[in-house]
Amino acid sequence: MKTMVRLLIIIGVLSSTLVAQSLQYPQTKKVEQVDSYFGTQVADPYRWLEYDTAKEVGEWVKAQNEVTFSYLEHIPFRQQVKERMTKLWDYPKYSTPFREGTNYFFFKNDGLQNQSVLYIQKGLDGTPEVFLDPNKFSGDGTSSLGGMAFSKDGKYCAYGISKSGSDWRDIFVMEVESKRKMDDELHWSKFSGIVWYRDGFYYSRYDQPTEEAKAMTNKNEFHKVYYHLLGTSQNNDMLVYEDKANPQRLHGCGVSEDERFLFLSVSQGGTRGNALYYRDLKSGRDMFIPISQTFDDQFSAVNNFGEKLLIRTNKNAPNGKLMLVDTRDPREQNWAEVIPEKSEPLSGVTSAGEKIFVTYMKDVTPRVYVYNIAGLMENQIRLPMVGSVGGFGGEKNDTFVFFTMTSFTTPSAIYKYEIATQQISLFRKTELDFNEDEYETKQVFYNSKDGTRIPMFIVHKKDVKLNGKNPTMLYG
Repeated sequence: MKTMVRLLIIIGVLSSTLVAQSLQYPQTKKVEQVDSYFGTQVADPYRWLEYDTAKEVGEWVKAQNEVTFSYLEHIPFRQQVKERMTKLWDYPKYSTPFREGTNYFFFKNDGLQNQSVLYIQKGLDGTPEVFLDPNKFSGDGTSSLGGMAFSKDGKYCAYGISKSGSDWRDIFVMEVESKRKMDDELHWSKFSGIVWYRDGFYYSRYDQPTEEAKAMTNKNEFHKVYYHLLGTSQNNDMLVYEDKANPQRLHGCGVSEDERFLFLSVSQGGTRGNALYYRDLKSGRDMFIPISQTFDDQFSAVNNFGEKLLIRTNKNAPNGKLMLVDTRDPREQNWAEVIPEKSEPLSGVTSAGEKIFVTYMKDVTPRVYVYNIAGLMENQIRLPMVGSVGGFGGEKNDTFVFFTMTSFTTPSAIYKYEIATQQISLFRKTELDFNEDEYETKQVFYNSKDGTRIPMFIVHKKDVKLNGKNPTMLYG
């Protein structure tokens, strides 16, 4: 603890020194650039810096770095801070496991790896093996995993690779059992998920730029949704949706667990919501049916229960609610409210084991409840600690789900929740050279100037007297 206090003092001194010392920054030129957005003139004098491959931008970055590192490299305790922070961060980190077909997968970082590695194992007690290592995507380590998805039977994995932090993705396919990379290779995907349906998957992309050298700087327009059939060329991919009248809109897809419905979400810059459509894949008709066509509210499909779609929305419910939309007559007047809006904000919804898991935030702490598909609350999950929570996702035939918790003094711990018995068991805990039992966390409330009740957490060592004389780090 004393070492940590010294480290905080060092960082504080460093921050003060940075403010006090006057650095001579290079001059940044301004250009005459004014854009008109819906009748409003907006000046953008630094537009030239967006052309990241231009020679003058490279020279500007070099000059900025020279100023920065000329200061950083002369800090006498810089190496000490680096070594301490490196030691603190050097411990194994695991993600929540998830099942695909007959295999379980999870991400693991040994401690200091640039990117977490995806592992595969047969059953929960199987021996883990490396399935996909993003650290090996490129020699310099600048390529990363940009999303992935498994086919419904778990036989194939489609995954995206991003280079040098770009939003552009190249999509590849791997056979799970053999770990053999298939011939499928898709390009020009951006702002896209990967959504399997039968023997292929949906994804979003832009047209190939006429000048590939300007792909990073050209304006992206006419985002489209395609379907790729496994084992075929991207040139033969089927166009699923495009909007020729609105070039700036973005389109994303989802498919219900039973592969009955295709969902299309449409978003538009400058709006707070999204439009949502669905297509009945069983009917054979290509038309998309609207649930909402405006961009005033947020809509997302959780899953379907037969002919009915479970929809999360904040329409006329700022804190969020859940609706059932009957696809036999999806007009708004026929929507059924399954879980109405509450006084606490709805922060998460998942489904598994024919149940709905709903997370609310009350006084900035999560509360997780289990509902049946009729909207009746069956029980509240008694979380093992006060902290952030995530997980609870799965499929309709699952009998248990995993969730992860993290607190101010406890690193990520993974738990298993049995749906039928409501029993919770610890699945995996992060092992650290740190005794969390020496600390305590308590929540207090204070009224702000306008009378608003503000929740706060106080974290301290148990033997510390809260007398107002202790060095305190404030975070908010």
